[in-house]
Amino acid sequence: MLEVSDIDVAYGDVAVLHGMSVNVEEGEIVALVGANAAGKTTIINTISGMMRPRKGSIRFRGHRIDHFPPYEIVALGLVQVPEGRRLFPYMTVLENLELGAYSREARQQRIKSLGMIFGLLPVLKDRQGQLAGSLSGGEQQMLAIGRGLMALPRLLMLDEPSVGLAPLMVKQILETVRDINSQGTTVLLVEQNVQHSLRLAHRGYVLENGRIVLEGKGADLLANPHLKKAYLGM
Repeated sequence: MLEVSDIDVAYGDVAVLHGMSVNVEEGEIVALVGANAAGKTTIINTISGMMRPRKGSIRFRGHRIDHFPPYEIVALGLVQVPEGRRLFPYMTVLENLELGAYSREARQQRIKSLGMIFGLLPVLKDRQGQLAGSLSGGEQQMLAIGRGLMALPRLLMLDEPSVGLAPLMVKQILETVRDINSQGTTVLLVEQNVQHSLRLAHRGYVLENGRIVLEGKGADLLANPHLKKAYLGM
């Protein structure tokens, strides 16, 4: 479904990603894990079209997209939920959700999508008239995910959805990700929480200093001695 092939990405003269290759098959949850500054957000932003690779290619469902503007990538069904939620705090929950229905197809299915999201995330239905900025951190993250779902993603990319949340809310957010996947949406999950994300994922990639250093099934990576020592303190 998604094929990132040997891309290099830089901020000005500073190289950030080096020969990065990532594949996501339809129906999977794939986790990208690593420490801060490993390059996780950069690869997501490059897939989304907000940055351009210096070399290599990115293909989504047969289309080469590394030269597409972000709105065309969204229209193809590749949608990012950004780190930090990026909500419009002085707009209501409902208004934030409706802004997610940007493409023509998404606008046509807006009512159906709202029903699906309110079923998946009932707290948003209860809060739909409330200002987004007045929600708790966990509720804001659910709203950001809901807004992403309004765009009718075939592949949903989630950038650090658990950051800053209490452990109980982290568990709830990751269960929501599992539910989204079980309903047919492929997921690319970027997370610092290595243990939780690899338990959830079918497959994972471990990034260090802009390079893939490990890849494999989630359970196999959790058993890897290097990963256990570097990220789990074992």
